[in-house]
Amino acid sequence: MLILQGLKSKLKKCLIFQVMNVLSPKVHRKNPLKALVFDSTFDQYRGVIANVALFDGVVSKGDKIISAYTKKTYEVNEVGVLNPNEQPTHKLYAGQVGYLIAGMKDVTEAQIGDTLYLHKQPVEPLPGFKSAKPMVFAGMYPIDQSEYNNLKSAVEKLTINDSSVTVHRDSSLALGAGWRLGFLGLLHMEVFNQRLEQEYNASVILTTPTVPYKAVLSSAKLIKEYREKEITIINPAQFPDKSKVTEYLEPVILGTIITPDEYTGKVMMLCQARRAVQKNMMYIDQNRVMLKYLFPLNEIVVDFYDSLKSLSSGYASFDYEDAGYQTAELVKMDILLNGNHVEELVTIVHKDKAHSVGKAICERLKDSLPRQLFEIAIQAAIGSKIIARETVKAYRKNVLAKCYGGDITRKMKLLKRQAEGKKKLRKIGNIEVPKDAFIKVLRTQPDK
Repeated sequence: MLILQGLKSKLKKCLIFQVMNVLSPKVHRKNPLKALVFDSTFDQYRGVIANVALFDGVVSKGDKIISAYTKKTYEVNEVGVLNPNEQPTHKLYAGQVGYLIAGMKDVTEAQIGDTLYLHKQPVEPLPGFKSAKPMVFAGMYPIDQSEYNNLKSAVEKLTINDSSVTVHRDSSLALGAGWRLGFLGLLHMEVFNQRLEQEYNASVILTTPTVPYKAVLSSAKLIKEYREKEITIINPAQFPDKSKVTEYLEPVILGTIITPDEYTGKVMMLCQARRAVQKNMMYIDQNRVMLKYLFPLNEIVVDFYDSLKSLSSGYASFDYEDAGYQTAELVKMDILLNGNHVEELVTIVHKDKAHSVGKAICERLKDSLPRQLFEIAIQAAIGSKIIARETVKAYRKNVLAKCYGGDITRKMKLLKRQAEGKKKLRKIGNIEVPKDAFIKVLRTQPDK
């Protein structure tokens, strides 16, 4: 018992010593208001609740404040501290952390890292703020179009509390009405999809993720038409022709890989296969290596992490940060069924990887499309050049089954008539791609 009491007194003294050594924040309450928004939530009845840290000044109910990012003016309805629940107060002073309600109707108005200041008392915004930019885009469609309104309501509720997700309406001839959503990364996309399934019981078709490319326009007429020199391409179907642009740009990231020494060779081969450029290599200790590579974002967005973990038996780690854009030889690849374009399967690929990507899509379509009475030619094309092809064989009737003998010319006539009939049927036949085939081809992890 005496030992426990001695330990308690020592622990108490240590805590008091640590608290006494915590430096108080350097703030000035007489200066104009400067508040940092570090989090925000949405309340159905009160609107956006912004969590703020005050560096200078004082804010109270009734004050008019301005956002340094949106330049919008708001009137403060309520301020308070978190204790840990919300506890309203008359004022918030510099050095305090609390919450603020000012009639914001959308969490996009309360950007994390934004600076709030008083009306007619402008201040220099706190450094380091950057608005969240989506880096991965994917199409989202309901499995059944009758569930469109329910899915729309679920997406709206989720995006209310997640301002980093961008939503644009989209439509597809095969998949119906849907959206093209922008996410911060692949993990962000997977979490969003899981929340839809678990919280709202919504089943969706999520297409293969793509990244935002840029194109530099070549003529003044086009610049006037688009109202900017560089256009951002989110949907592959809107990819401009080479004759309209001077160069294409693709997003790149600086990736850091830490791996055991024995897997270094395999990891380097994987990075080279993904068009990565090595920037640095150093040994952390006797057994671990740190590699830095400049990756095209499109090369790592789908399955790079899984491949890295598989090669290294789960020991390698991967982290990355945005590194801007770089010039790239990009092409738009079309998928044709008997010469007819399928808009839903248009993809943007690097010129060096067009053949392998086109061949993979054609093979998946071949396994997914039902057979017809005529052959179906599945082709991947860049412009007018075919780079990959697969063929779905036709059902064939044996027209020679009753020909037990006689002249050979009789058999030839029957075969010729059958060939002419199939040729005519191929011209007038309309190939309807079933939704299941699109799901298998477009889904992030298609069924094998």
